[in-house]
Formats: sequence, C-alpha cells, structure tokens
Amino acid sequence: MAPRNLEKQLNILDYALSSLWRRRMKSLSVLLVFAAVIFLLASFQMVTQALTDKASQVLAYTPEITLQKMSAGRQEAIPLAYRDRLAGIFGIRRVVPRIWGYYFDEVRLANYTVMGMDVREMPEGDRLDTALAKGTIPGPEEQGRVVVGQSIVKALNLDERNTFSLFRPDLSLKTFTVSGAFSRDTDIMTNDLIVMSLADARDLYEIPAGLVTDLCVYVANPKEIGTIARKISAILPGVRVLTRPQIQKTYQVVFGWRSGFGSICLLAALASFVILAWDKASGLSPEERREISILKVLGWETSDILAVRFWESVIVSGLACIVGMTAAYIHVVYFAAFLFRPVLMGWSVLRPDLHLVPRMAVGNILLILAFTVVPYLAATVIPAWRSATVPADSALGG
Repeated sequence: MAPRNLEKQLNILDYALSSLWRRRMKSLSVLLVFAAVIFLLASFQMVTQALTDKASQVLAYTPEITLQKMSAGRQEAIPLAYRDRLAGIFGIRRVVPRIWGYYFDEVRLANYTVMGMDVREMPEGDRLDTALAKGTIPGPEEQGRVVVGQSIVKALNLDERNTFSLFRPDLSLKTFTVSGAFSRDTDIMTNDLIVMSLADARDLYEIPAGLVTDLCVYVANPKEIGTIARKISAILPGVRVLTRPQIQKTYQVVFGWRSGFGSICLLAALASFVILAWDKASGLSPEERREISILKVLGWETSDILAVRFWESVIVSGLACIVGMTAAYIHVVYFAAFLFRPVLMGWSVLRPDLHLVPRMAVGNILLILAFTVVPYLAATVIPAWRSATVPADSALGG
C-alpha cells in the first residue's frame, strides 16, 4: 500500500511540475517576488547575527567591570583615590584608570572616540599589539603618539602623512604622531577610535590631575564578576558599575531592536505578497477551471487536486527560499550588507568597513520560514479548496 501511495504522490508531483512549466511566466514572477521578500528578511537576520557575533568576539577582551561616577544621571570625572577603596576586595587583579571622550570634527562633521590609557598597567597589555595592522600601542612615556582606527586614517588622510592636530577646549592645538593603526578585524569597536597615553588625553580634554573618566576593573575569576560588582556597589554607592556581560547584552539588544524594527517594516511587503498570492489562488481563469473539470472527469478526487496545489506551492516556496537566502548571504558577505548598513550601524558618519560572516542558526531559519513560507502556503492551499470543488461539467460546456 505504501509503494502505491508513494507512486501516486510522485505522479502528482510530476503533474505539478508540468503545470508550473505551462504557466512558467506567472510562476516565475511569483517566485521572484517571493524570493525578494525572503531576501530582505534573511538579510536582516544574517546581519544582526553577524554583528552580534562580531561584538561578542571583540568585547571578550574588554575589562570585566567598568566604574563610572554619576551625578544627576550624567557621567562625571571619577577620583583616582577610589582605587584605594577597592584594595580590600578579594578577586580584583588590577584597577586601571582611563580617560575617554568624543571629539567632534567640524570639517568632516564626524565624531571621533578618544581614549587615553596606560597599557603597562593593563593585564596582558602587551597583547594589544596583536589588534594592530601596523605599529605599536604607545607607552606612558611616549607623549604625542597615538594609534588610530581605519576610518580615522581615511578621514585625516594619514596614508600620506603621520601627524595631525586636535583642538583643546581653549582652542589651542595639540599635535599627534601616528604610531600605529588598528586592524580591520576590530573595526566594529576601533573604527573611529584614537588611542593615546593617559597624560595626552588629560592634556587634550584639560582634565585635572587626580581625576579620570572611568576605572577599569580586571577580575581574576570571570565567574565572580557579579559578586565583585555587588561588593563595589556597596563600597561606592555613587558609582555606576558596568559588567562585561551587561555591555554584551546591550549590544545584542541594540542590534536585535534595529533588526526587529527593519523586519516589522518589511512585514508590510510580506502582507502585500500574501494578499496577492491569495487573490491569484482564489481567482480561477477559464483555462484553470477547464483543467480541473477535465481532471475530475478523468477520475481525480478533490484531495488529489489539493495535493497538486500543495506541491506547486511547496516547489515555488522552496525555490524562493533557496534563491532568497543565497542572495542574502552574498549580499552580507560580499557586499557588506550595503542596503541595510545605515539602519543597523547607527547615526555615525564614520562607519566601519565590516567583513561579516553570517551564522544562520536553526531558530533564525525557522523564523524566516514561519514569516514567509507558512503564510504563502495558507494563501495558496486554502483558496485551492474552492477550485477543487468545481463541478466536473461547469467548464466543459463552455
């Protein structure tokens, strides 16, 4: 019995393929529109997953805990003396001061991120050179030397020269010499970054001695991050304590929100496509009515005609998924998702030249199928019931 049913389904599948070929122009138009909808949704999912993975890889080397002093809901400079108050907390490897801020370039209308730190105080600070495409991270005694991101190199034309100047708050100029450039692999974090010594950053922003913008706390055991963070909050109640998992979660939420917003906007296109498919499936042409009548005269049952429509929908949706997801992968990997980068990368003028490698999880694939294939099957198979119940002599007499 099973071989007979299998042979029957194979014959129905063969007929469905021939039926699609007879209406190849109509089938091709539906397939292309369907593939375009899947391409848009899959591109958003792939870019979001790739950006989240990229951020997780880069953030793995950030301090386990970051301390910032808050006043009236705004960040202000934190005293270096706070380091002494943390000395009694077991599990802290080191507390490293840092000065960072933004610098607005009025000529290029872009914001640069400036960060001053002493790499010798950081655990495994010598490994930071591995994040560079060329040069070395400046030490505390190397005044006026900086390491810059790739967009800074382009914006300031540093391929042709190695010096540039920035304005202090009093509008006096401070000159820097480029000693290195970050690798493109870290563009998501270092694209618009200028790293200098702590003294240079203090001089650039005119921050008084004994104050920094934040303190980086390195923990010996990553499993104790939460415990140590709670102890710090108890000792320094006026300080905001940010942990690495919190920062990673923030990136995931930001990318997920942007992707969700874009996907919701695309649902209008998906709904229009489903309505079009429903209209095409429910409105039978005279040729289609005649075909159904002939099939019924030849002994076909209503379930057989429904099976034909089902297989037609499966073939079209399957091909559309293959074409759409393949095009989305090419769009993300080889064209850096240029269609959606303004939505997902934010407002910055200096946007990183990312080389994304998408990782499509099973959940993402099922989500795309649920939003595209399932509505299309419902929009084609359900109206097919009307076509399958056409009386056998309704179209033969015409």
